[in-house]
Amino acid sequence: MKFKFLEHTADIKFRAYGSNINEVFENAAMAFFEAITDTKKVKLKVKKEFSLEAQDKKSLLYDFLEELLVLHEANNYLFSKFKVEISNHSLKAEVWGEKIKDSHELRNLVKAVTYHDMIVKEGMAQVVLDI
Repeated sequence: MKFKFLEHTADIKFRAYGSNINEVFENAAMAFFEAITDTKKVKLKVKKEFSLEAQDKKSLLYDFLEELLVLHEANNYLFSKFKVEISNHSLKAEVWGEKIKDSHELRNLVKAVTYHDMIVKEGMAQVVLDI
């Protein structure tokens, strides 16, 4: 299982899983965009790359998802493929997707990534998105 959505009263909460921290972050990104749209319908037309540094893994996950939110909101991108390489508290990401089209079903408007109830540990991360 790559990720699962959990019950939450007002926001979206998910857990992402992986055999290593890179895979956990990749699956967290997939869950993030699955909350927004059906990622199976997002074509791999555009590739974006970015790097981040943070003080710890939790901050790194927050910053990673926040960067994806900025790319989504400011540039109207949806992504459906993710490659992440983490070394200590640095991250390099490659993400693939396309601009939002009328054919994309938009499920939720994500306002923010939160630190509330966020967990990052070996094999799993938990995130709450403010919608």
